[in-house]
Amino acid sequence: MKLIHTSDWHLGQTFHGQERHSEHRAFIDWLLDTLAERRPDALLIAGDVFDVVNPSLRAQELLYDFIVTAHERLPTLDIVMIAGNHDSGSRIELPAPLMQRLRAHARGRVHWRDDGHLDDDHLLIPLYDTGNDIGAWCLALPFLRPAEVTGGNVAGYVDGIAQVHRELIEAARRRRQPGQALVAMSHAHLQGASVSENSERPIVIGGEEALPANLFPEDIAYVALGHLHRPQQVGESRIRYSGTPLPMDFSEAHYPHQILEVTLDGERLADVSTIHIPCSVDLLRVGPLALDDALTRLDTLECDASLPRERWPWLEVRVELDAPCPDLRARVEAILEGKPLRLLRIHTRYTAGPAESDEARVTLDSLGPEALFERAWQARYGNAPDPAILSDFNQLRQTVQDDEELDA
Repeated sequence: MKLIHTSDWHLGQTFHGQERHSEHRAFIDWLLDTLAERRPDALLIAGDVFDVVNPSLRAQELLYDFIVTAHERLPTLDIVMIAGNHDSGSRIELPAPLMQRLRAHARGRVHWRDDGHLDDDHLLIPLYDTGNDIGAWCLALPFLRPAEVTGGNVAGYVDGIAQVHRELIEAARRRRQPGQALVAMSHAHLQGASVSENSERPIVIGGEEALPANLFPEDIAYVALGHLHRPQQVGESRIRYSGTPLPMDFSEAHYPHQILEVTLDGERLADVSTIHIPCSVDLLRVGPLALDDALTRLDTLECDASLPRERWPWLEVRVELDAPCPDLRARVEAILEGKPLRLLRIHTRYTAGPAESDEARVTLDSLGPEALFERAWQARYGNAPDPAILSDFNQLRQTVQDDEELDA
């Protein structure tokens, strides 16, 4: 049995205010052709399908057009999709009855029965082989928010997540027949995995967001993970992040962008191979360099003038300055005049002056919410916030994000 594992599409993402629809369209078209060529039995999309909880109509059209076209080209293909922390679980599940007629299954939330046990029927999805027999069961675990897994006899968030995994795995073991594999799909941050430099939103709270890989026992043949943008395995070959199909930030331009082809032999994993995703738009980063050196480097950039505008490379310029340069952007834009490049960002760093002055010049776009909170706390109280304070802050921030999702 053959599966394709992908995740973190982030449809509708804007890149420093610029939309990337053509890049996502190119990926979708490539994926459709790849599915038609490889003819897998199932496609697993492990969360962060959209970039925001309230995606644009254009982003939603991309997804649903993909699902319809994939079914037209491969009528027996099963598609399983879960919500990530960027997604609205309710929105992902809204068209589920219609998508199910296209053999596409969307899972955005966990549900609990009146007796307090997990509604495992909602999360266990049969995957059919070429003979139209059940070859595997997919344990489809969307991103688990604290409100969904805490309360009652559960001591905390991580304990709640562990309980969901235990109950779902036990239900899957009861349901499967000999020869059927168990495949888990989850949107989570596992301990020991590598995060990206800038672009991944912390999933929940401080150190508690990293979950142990032993949540997935050895009888789970394959674990298809989403959330982390760098493709990687976590400890074992069977536990994998596929990574993002597009770089979400300049710090991710050097990552291998790929999907994973997973082959099962009965109940066991037989092979995992990577399929490289062609890059439709390059990301170029110049610097960090002194201003004159950066301008010289920009002037000598060689660009393909035959590319249509939507395929022009994105450009970030990183400049080291001794003092403010009010006409910096004008000078950079003058050098780039006529070049088929799209300037996204000029990042400046000051190399001279007192340490306090340098600290004050750090721009907001280089800080995340937690770092900004730490600076504010330090300025107000004269010392760093302790771990309990940071935990409370991140809990509050997650509550706000959850409320935004419900409003969407």
